[in-house]
Amino acid sequence: MNVLLVDDEPFVSEQLEMMIKPICPFWNLYKAYDSSQALKLSQDIQFQLAFLDIEMPGKSGLELAKELKEQFQGLNIVILTAYQDFDYAQQSIKIGVSDYLTKPIIESELKEVIKRYANEVDYTSYSKLIKDTLQIVHERYGEKLNLSIIAGDVHANSSYLSRKFSDEVDMPFSDYLTNYRIEMAKSLLENSSLSVSEIAVRTGFSSLHYFSTMFKKKVGITPKKYREEGT
Repeated sequence: MNVLLVDDEPFVSEQLEMMIKPICPFWNLYKAYDSSQALKLSQDIQFQLAFLDIEMPGKSGLELAKELKEQFQGLNIVILTAYQDFDYAQQSIKIGVSDYLTKPIIESELKEVIKRYANEVDYTSYSKLIKDTLQIVHERYGEKLNLSIIAGDVHANSSYLSRKFSDEVDMPFSDYLTNYRIEMAKSLLENSSLSVSEIAVRTGFSSLHYFSTMFKKKVGITPKKYREEGT
């Protein structure tokens, strides 16, 4: 899914990206810092979801929301604002804004919003079988999990599920599971004081050595180095 992040403060866009990526690692995130940049991106990219700051230089977030809604049928819009103003809320409703969050952004509230769109909007082209499989991965990635276990849970033949998953998601199941676990690990390295070995366990890796090996393979640096660079 293509997601547009628009805020004239780069820190806010980076914060949004940091919070969204671990939960929806395969969303394509595009950042813009004013309405004109956002509209330029929209000429080439079909967006399904947009997070828009309400107060920006030039066109406001509400004006941008109106134009984007006219351009993209079914686009969901989340308005971000530091103003708890009833008039803004009324205008948002008239335009068809889907959600309304106040700044500074509270991580737990944002996570609830993006989880809702991950469940309702993302993967719309996937079959029910693959949606169910992905849901299990996203909810139980910290457990001992493999394709055979999930096949039993979704009542499918494991060979069929493997082929179906690769065809629809465009990658093998094992790669998707590892990528998702790595994204969850990155979030914990950035936002928790858990040890690297604890994070390995929580994200479903069988050993610290395997976790470190796969993390370096996917990210390019060790988990310890990743944490050091992020602090």
